[in-house]
Amino acid sequence: MRILIWHVHGSWTTSFVQGPHTCLVPVTPDRGPDGLGRARTFDWPDSVLEVPPERLREEEIDLVVLQRPHELALVDAWLGRRPPMVYLEHNAPHGDVPDTRHPMADQSAIPIVHVTHFNRLMWDNGRAPTAVIEHGIVDPGPLWTGEVPHAAVVVNEPVRRGRTTGTDLLPYFAEAAPLDVFGMKTDRLELPGTRTYDLPQRDLHAQMARRRLYLHPVRWTSLGLSLLEAMHLGMPVVALATTEVTEAVPEGAGVVSNRIDVLKDAVRDFVADPLRARAVGEGARAAALARYGLTRFLDDWERLLKEVTR
Repeated sequence: MRILIWHVHGSWTTSFVQGPHTCLVPVTPDRGPDGLGRARTFDWPDSVLEVPPERLREEEIDLVVLQRPHELALVDAWLGRRPPMVYLEHNAPHGDVPDTRHPMADQSAIPIVHVTHFNRLMWDNGRAPTAVIEHGIVDPGPLWTGEVPHAAVVVNEPVRRGRTTGTDLLPYFAEAAPLDVFGMKTDRLELPGTRTYDLPQRDLHAQMARRRLYLHPVRWTSLGLSLLEAMHLGMPVVALATTEVTEAVPEGAGVVSNRIDVLKDAVRDFVADPLRARAVGEGARAAALARYGLTRFLDDWERLLKEVTR
């Protein structure tokens, strides 16, 4: 099968392109948001091909994976036809939740595929058919050493996103342990007790795994892939009990609560007790492999793609 998909979410797409199909990714001279082409900091197989928009009409395309509302207009303009399509929704709704209406809610021809059951529940999907395919992770391996008695936090643009990503909570957690914040545009974050790192994706996992624990202070977003990656690494998790986190982090894999004092104590305890941190991290890895393994993810997508294109 030949699948047209835009390079929008590097981590998610890295898992998707491990499947058996040829993926065509648009590329433009400026490599802008609608033509980013192949990833440069993720490892993608040779089955991912860059195609300029002007050549797409000539390509055989069996299915399109939409991820943003305006991509439907791009399909019409660039292909001049509409192959079978699905709309992949990465995000939890914003706005007037739980009454936020999905951009694809007023049609029934294109299924909306959510990445968590929480997201499907909270979006108003209207009459659109829906499915949930939970995340799958390319296993980085059990790299955790915990040699650095700090908490790792992964968040992009922490200043701009503010309360959404729990940036305002970081000073409280920094009282329990030093925080190492990884992500894009973290250099704008200036808080006592925090250090920031903007690393290539290929170096991120090794650096995360050196930290004693993973802290997930996010209030409102979809289930962060960095959280699942940390669990795969064998890191104990301390996280707010919001969105899908309570499903992703079972008992024995970390501490999940909406009480800041409980979470702060957990950060302090993991830093003070590396043996407990190791044991809980092993539980986190086992839970992540069982629920968010790559094979299950690709099998779920294979079943959906066959259904949509039959």
